[in-house]
Order: sequence, then structure tokens, then C-alpha cells
Amino acid sequence: MTHQLSDLTEEGLRAFVAEQLDRSRSRTVQLTDAVDTDDLVRQHSKLMSPLVWDYAHIGNQEELWLVRDVGGREPVRQDIDELYDAFMHARADRPSLPLLGPSETRAYVVEVRDKVLDVLDHVKFGGDRELVENAFAFGMIVQHEQQHDETMLATHQLRSGVPVLDAPAPPAGRRLARSEVLVPGGVFEMGTSVEPWALDNERPAHPVHVAPYVIDTAPVSNGDYLRFVTGGGYGDPQWWSEAGWAHVQKASLVAPRFWEQVDGNWMRTRFGHRELLPLDEPVMHVCFYEAEAYAAWAGKRLPTEEEWEFAARFDPATGRTRRFPWGDESPGPQHANLGQRHLRPAPIGAYPAGASPLGVEQLIGDVWEWTSSDFKPYPGFRAFPYDEYSLVFFGSDYKMLRGGSFGTDEVVARGTFRNWDYPIRRQIFAGFRCARDPLPSELG
Repeated sequence: MTHQLSDLTEEGLRAFVAEQLDRSRSRTVQLTDAVDTDDLVRQHSKLMSPLVWDYAHIGNQEELWLVRDVGGREPVRQDIDELYDAFMHARADRPSLPLLGPSETRAYVVEVRDKVLDVLDHVKFGGDRELVENAFAFGMIVQHEQQHDETMLATHQLRSGVPVLDAPAPPAGRRLARSEVLVPGGVFEMGTSVEPWALDNERPAHPVHVAPYVIDTAPVSNGDYLRFVTGGGYGDPQWWSEAGWAHVQKASLVAPRFWEQVDGNWMRTRFGHRELLPLDEPVMHVCFYEAEAYAAWAGKRLPTEEEWEFAARFDPATGRTRRFPWGDESPGPQHANLGQRHLRPAPIGAYPAGASPLGVEQLIGDVWEWTSSDFKPYPGFRAFPYDEYSLVFFGSDYKMLRGGSFGTDEVVARGTFRNWDYPIRRQIFAGFRCARDPLPSELG
């Protein structure tokens, strides 16, 4: 997606929206058709909803915003609004609700989509309705579906049984010339005021001064992290924050989730496949506390959210803030590992075309990257179009993740996109890279 949607004709914008709606729905269907009825209605983890809940919730949000609000049409199933309100029922409680069954869910989302396409044919973009300017409401719903698709992909990782998903391997990695990059610091424009489908917490653009720092060229690899594991990192409180050490002990953590030792070999389970741990891939399924402890063990720290975005978007040669590390062009398969194209992170060094001007790589895609920052609003933040997207989550309970994973779609994976989660979460496709303050000799 480009940020020049406003340059499209009304018919061009309609065609683009229709394409994005179809793309997201194709992915949802793939993820739900891959499993049988029992798997659709089963709760595979208390952390996750049954897949059939996510599926109907996607349709319900589409009905609420596009059929009823944008279209002004009669409700399709007003009786199920409360069932699929994410704030009304905790995930752990959702299996006990009188949910729509798989066939009823499929019929419902098809009926909703038919009405949405009719609304799309007749809506006037622009005017005085901010919700439809540049098709914002449609973009919000496309992103909502893609975000739930990534959540459903995480549920697939948690399910037991025979593997049901398949995808080709990512491109090969390469040895990097250096493990760290000195970032000179400066003032850049954080966030955005021009991306038409950017969500409220990404707005508005605002100047931020960043002091010089050093950041890892690539995310921390499984091989790097394995040294922390085998070196006793999980048993030594000196590397952990007080909260992190308490969590490690309470949860009996000894390694990233889905890792295990079998006959002396470290293995991981990935979408039902048990395989030798690939040492050259970014580490994944670690919580914030694990990332923080590894960074301390390595003599470093996690980057702040500002440092992460500065590394991803600032071009020191021109002083310009880019949309993406590689420039303003939307992500292609040469730039980043996105969109479930591959069912795993790509090896370190796999995307030289996606590097930033300073040579920082794999900032977009592969694994979400934990930062040290809490989830806070930007100066001038305005909740839009509803408080429950961001406003109710601001505070110190959540840590920020940036950059997207192999399961994040390109329509979501902006250089400004902000994700957040509890610091104990490990089922998400999250890893990290380290940063540190520069030595005086490095500043020359």
C-alpha cells in the first residue's frame, strides 16, 4: 500500500479496497479451512480464543463499522454483538459462550462481506466524514482482519496434532560484515500524519531528538540466545529485573517457548514440526523479560521505541524520515519476510535489500522486536475512531513491540506501526535486538 491513496481516483480507491478485502479474507479462509470442526471450536490455549470466535469476530467488526456505520444499513446479526465484543469476555471464557458454529460463522461472514461490497460500490469517499476519507474505515477493517489472522496463526502454533500449514522456505542468509551499527543520533519525525490508514496511536508526526547509540545489525539469533541458555542465564538473578526474576521462577522458564532438549540436541516445534534448532534464525517466542535479561548478559540493553524507529526510518545523508528502512516503496518479497509467505523467520542476513541507510537489517518482518518502552500516547494524540483501540491500553502494563513478524501482513507492517503486549507474553512471534550507549572512542 502506498501513502498516496489520496492520489487515486474514486474508482481506483474502490478497486484497491476491494483487493485488500479479498486478500485478507483469503488468508482467513486458509487459516480456518486448514483444520477440522473440532479444531475450530476447541480452545488450544487459555491465552487464545477458539479459531471460530476469531472468525465470527472478524465478521462482526466488519458489520459494525462498514455495514451499519459507513453504510447505514440494517444490522445482519445484532443479537451476537455482545458475544463478539472483545472487551465483554476474556479469552479464557469464550469457549463457554453460545458461539456460532463453523458453518453458521462461514455463512455469516459471507453475508456481511456481500453487504460490505455493496456499500463499497456506493460510498462517497471524502466529504466531511473523516471515517471514510481515503477509505479509512475500510483500511481499519482490513488491518483488523490481518491482525486477527496473525493471532490465528499463533493459535495454529499452539495447537497439537498433525501439521496442517505449509509454505516454502525463506531465502538463505548471509554473513554480516559487522554485528553492530553506530547510529549518530539527531532529530527525526516519529510517527505519521500522512499515512491515510495509520491508526490513532501512530499519530501525529512529531519531532524527536535521539542521542547517539549503537544497535545490533540484525535481531539476536537462536545461536546467540542458546549461549545464554547453556551458560546458565535462566538460573542467575543478576541478569534479570526484579519483576523478570519473579516471573522466571513462577513460570519455571528455562528456555524460549517451544524449545526442548532431545538426546542432547536442542529442538524446536514449529506448526507441528519438531526440528533441529536453526541457529541462524532470529530467536522467537521470548517474552520481554527474557529479552531484557539476555541484553544485560550481553552487556547491552534493549533499544527504546524511539531508537528503534530512528534506526528504521531516518536517513542521515539527507536528514529525511523514510516510510521504511529501504525507502518509501511498499514492502516487496525482496525487502522483508511478511504475510505468512514463509512459516518461519528468515536466517540472519536474508534481506540485504531491506537494510536501512546505516546498514541495519531485518527491522521489518521476521519477528516482532521488544523495546524497553511502555505504551504511551504521542504528543497531540487523539483517539479515533474509538477509545478501545489504543486509549484504554496506555500505561506501564504493556511493552512496545515494533517491526512486524513473518505473520504480519504488509498492510499492517508500516515503519510507524506500534504493537504492544504484556511483558510475560511468549506465544506471539516476538524476538528482539540489542542496543547500547556508545563508547567515547566510538564517537570520535
